This record gives sequence, structure tokens and C-alpha cells, in this order.
Amino acid sequence: MLHPQGITIEDAEHQLATRLYQNNARVHFNDYMQRKSKLGRRIVYGGHIISVTHAISHDGLENVIRVLGFNAGTHANPTVAGDTLFAWTDVLERIDLGRKDAGALRLRLVGVKNLDPSAEPIELKVKDPESGRESHHPNVVLDLDYTVLIPKRRR
Repeated sequence: MLHPQGITIEDAEHQLATRLYQNNARVHFNDYMQRKSKLGRRIVYGGHIISVTHAISHDGLENVIRVLGFNAGTHANPTVAGDTLFAWTDVLERIDLGRKDAGALRLRLVGVKNLDPSAEPIELKVKDPESGRESHHPNVVLDLDYTVLIPKRRR
């Protein structure tokens, strides 16, 4: 399921979110130091990436009641201010909870930067031609496997 909205990350908002999560890593705050790094910019805190892509996923998954658990996840590539995030969700498993009113879904939320998957296709994983190793596409920033509680459809 493609989620249609894109959200651009701004310096001020990711810095505020990082402070709220009490993460004081220099890669998120020290612009002077990060200008000398490989990226040349501060890195956006991964918790902010999860929050933004999860917010994007509500357009299509607005009836989710709550997150039941996080099963696995990867921050595949760095994000910096000015990047625009998009997302899609795959249903990995339907879980019967033995209830008439609700069930669970195991979902895979994929966040990508600076590439709208509804406009141009993107492979989740790519193979390095030299080494043959498989890794996430360079635009994939988040690959999150989680489980949610969701109401059942009335029949």
C-alpha cells in the first residue's frame, strides 16, 4: 500500500524531536563538527524518521488502534534536513486473536527519501555489482517490521 503524502524534514523540527527524546549525540546537534564529516551535515535522529514515516502511513492505515510491538527494524541510510520522506506498507501476516472485534496485522513500513514510490518504482534491496552483496536501496531510510491491533470488518 503506497501512502500518497511526502513530508520534508526541517532542521528545527528534527533537532527539537531529538532533544525531546533526550538523545544528545553530536551527530544530531554539532553542525560545526558534522560539516567535516562524510555527509557534511547533521544526521536526523532515527526516532524522528520512525515518527514521520509512521505519521505518513496513517493515510491508508487510519483505522489502526495501536502498535502492539516492534519486531525488527533497520535505519538503512542516513537522512539530513531537506530530505523529503515517502512511505509504503506491506502486510506480512494476518493474526487471529480469537476476538470478533479485532485482529492483528504484522506490517512492514518502508520509508524512502527524495523519491516518490508512487511516481517511480523502487526496489527495496539492490545488489552491488562488484561484491554481489545485497543491501537496501540508497534511498531507503527505514525498513520497520511491526505488529498492530486493527478492528475487524463487520460482515
